[in-house]
This record gives sequence, structure tokens and C-alpha cells, in this order.
Amino acid sequence: MNSRLASLQPYPFQKLAQLTHGITPPMDKTAIRMSMGEPQHAAPAFVLEALTANLNGLSNYPVTKGSSALRQSIANWATRRFHLNKIALDVERHILPVAGTREALFSIAQAVIDRQNHAQQPVVIMPNPFYQIYEGAALLAGARPYFLNTTEENGYRMDFARVPEEIWEQTQLVYICSPGNPTGAVMKHGDLARLVTLAQTHDFLIASDECYSEIYFDELKPPLGLLQVANDLGIEDYRRCLVFHSLSKRSNLPGLRSGFVAGDSAVMELYHQYRTYQGCALPPPTQAASIKAWDDEAHVRANRDHYRAKFDAVLKILQPVLDVQKPEAGFYLWPSLPQDDETFTRELYARENVLTLPGSYLSRHAQGENPGKNRVRLALVAPLAECMEAAQRIRNYVESLK
Repeated sequence: MNSRLASLQPYPFQKLAQLTHGITPPMDKTAIRMSMGEPQHAAPAFVLEALTANLNGLSNYPVTKGSSALRQSIANWATRRFHLNKIALDVERHILPVAGTREALFSIAQAVIDRQNHAQQPVVIMPNPFYQIYEGAALLAGARPYFLNTTEENGYRMDFARVPEEIWEQTQLVYICSPGNPTGAVMKHGDLARLVTLAQTHDFLIASDECYSEIYFDELKPPLGLLQVANDLGIEDYRRCLVFHSLSKRSNLPGLRSGFVAGDSAVMELYHQYRTYQGCALPPPTQAASIKAWDDEAHVRANRDHYRAKFDAVLKILQPVLDVQKPEAGFYLWPSLPQDDETFTRELYARENVLTLPGSYLSRHAQGENPGKNRVRLALVAPLAECMEAAQRIRNYVESLK
């Protein structure tokens, strides 16, 4: 077995299962799970129709690059959404469909980390707390994770000024997540511009996880994207910049496993070669359905309306008893707790049959602290009535502690 597997920590949901093992929650209260960020809104009917209408495509092997029609649909969407008016996306060089961003975010590290030509162990920078795939990808690629804390004091954004110069010299890859998981923080133009400049100076790749970019609350202020800032700065060929997008959250299609990677054509050429060996090509019915999803915005706006209603209702219930704020984007709440996050999670489940995810499971101890400690992640993915019921149960539990 690969000896690096021993460096992996248990996945957060494995730890959660261990934490709640043996607990029998009250049977008179229905189970409500706010622990997993799995969209539960209805999938768009017209996308499902396209999927079933193209089942005959299953008799053909798909190519790794996907159809030119799918790549054109992606290019059109990204160009509209992020105002890419200076540097056109070339469907042959800049875009690669992938089977969801999870496997792409993992595999990009395996493809780009180079240990052979460097005396020191490569470094991969990532936010803290973070999506656990970043850490696992870095470790299995033979790199060392460097955790950059995102806390209330810095607006839950990555502060690149805090990274020592010697770390930048060893860095080969930087993962960013905007809007952030679990904080919902959106990186500003200056944050991204600074990172792009650092990437050009120190020759590292930026992998921008933007899978929550279409869940936001102000229709006039959609979150910025990395390619948008690179376009504004005139970064030729989107050099050293890659973005990762998915239909899972945007279109409520987590089971479709459809997304894309776009950016630096030199990296994409080699990453495509890598994926001809490792990657999973999208089945033709999936590609046809994906085109329909990327081409339509009405269902995405309706999706945001549902989340707005849930956030407004849940925060009205929780804010009188918890230190919790509405995020800039995404579908998580990240409240500060009156007790230890594991105790809160365990006791809330035991008393109210509501399952949350301890914040410390999503972060690591770095720079003297664990930024997830005494917080929980609440995923507002269930229907409105269920989210409100969960919020009321959480409030009941918190009030019982006083």
C-alpha cells in the first residue's frame, strides 16, 4: 500500500459517526441532518428530460475532453457570468469537463506537484477551515499542507500577507475557496489580485474552488471569480490560474457528477493528458443534460430565492440566542457556540435529533489555534419548514444551557 495513506486523517463524517455512536435520539422527533452540504431542492425537470432523452448515447465511449457543444456551453456561461471580455476562453485549450469538482480538485495536485526537481518538500497552501479534499490531495501528492487561518478577525478571508516568504518559495499549489466552505466569505478583488501577482512571482498554480459561486443573496453583487480578476489584470492565457465549477450546488444536481476546470492552457494540456489515464469522462447523457443546465439561469435564480427565504427564517429564530451572522454567499451558517463543538453536536443530537458538524472537524491546529473550535457548520439544504424546525430545536437546546 502507498505509505502516504497513513498520513490521511479520518474524514469529518467518519469522526461524526464515531462521536454520535451509541446515542439514541428521541424517537418522537424526526431526524434533521444539517451536517452534510448535499442540496435537496428539486433537480430542474428540463435537465432530467435531456438526460433521459439521450440515453442512447450510453452505447458510445465518451472522450475525455467532452463534446465541443458542452465546452462551448461552459465557455459561454463563464464568459457571461465573469465578464471575460479581454481574454477569450478557447474551448479547445482552456476548458475540460470533469466528473464533479471533488475528483478534479484532488487530481490536479497529483498532476502538478513536482517533487523530483525540487530539493525541498513542495508546499500546498489552503484555507483553514477547508474542504478536506485539499489536504488529502496535498498529502498523497507528497506535498506539505500549509494552513492559512480564516477567522472572524480577518473576515474569514485568506490573508496572504501572513504567509512567510520562505513558504512562498516552496509553494507549488494554492487552493482557495470562494465563497468559502464553511464560512460563506467571498474573496475581494484585491485579495485575488494579490494572489495572482504572487503566483506570477513565485511560479505556483492557483486552484480556485468556486462551486458555491451561484448561491448568493444580492442579485447585483455576484461573487467574483479568479478568471474574472485575471481577465481584469490582463493575465495572458490565464497563466497559473485554474477555476473549478460544478452543477451540484448551482443546479441541485449533486448526483449528476458534472463540472469543469478552466484556465491556463499549458496546464490544461498536460492535465488533459493526465486525465486520459486517470479521469472519468462524462457519459453522453450527462453531457447533454449539462448543456441544458449551463444554458439556463432562471432555475438558478429560483434556487437563490429558496435559500434567501431559509436564511431569513432561520436567522430570525437563532440570532436571539446564538452569535451567528448571515454569510455573503453559500448555504452554510457558521455560528459561535456557548460550549465545545463536540459537546454541542453530541448533546443536540441526543436531545433534539438534529445533527450538525463540529467546526473543529473541518480545520487543523495552525498558528496557535484551531479556527473551527467551538463552532458548528449548519447546512441549510433541507426544505424551509424543516430548516425552521431544526432552528427552533437548536434554540431550545441553547436556551436550556442558561
